[in-house]
Amino acid sequence: MLESKRYLYLGFMCHQVIEKSIKAYFWYVKKSEPPYSHNLLVLSEKSTLENLLSDEQRILLNELMPLNIQARYPNDRLALLKTLNYNKSRSILKRTNEFYKWIKKLLK
Repeated sequence: MLESKRYLYLGFMCHQVIEKSIKAYFWYVKKSEPPYSHNLLVLSEKSTLENLLSDEQRILLNELMPLNIQARYPNDRLALLKTLNYNKSRSILKRTNEFYKWIKKLLK
């Protein structure tokens, strides 16, 4: 997706990875159904993960939040696309991968 310049789709998929990871963490610590929400900040707060996040991880969650809109509100695609380029998308992908590895360790 990065090489083919599908930046919105890449961002949406990164959002999905983080959302599902936080929901897995919620299951792990709360032993119950996570809230029905796509809001990464709300999910991290309700799962108590918020207390463990670094400033850089909080920034990533804030960057990913609008990228979830791409699938739900296609009219916002142009505005979102203007915020993305190869370097920013590569950075988002790299930091998403790091976050995913970090949260996976918490689940062991």
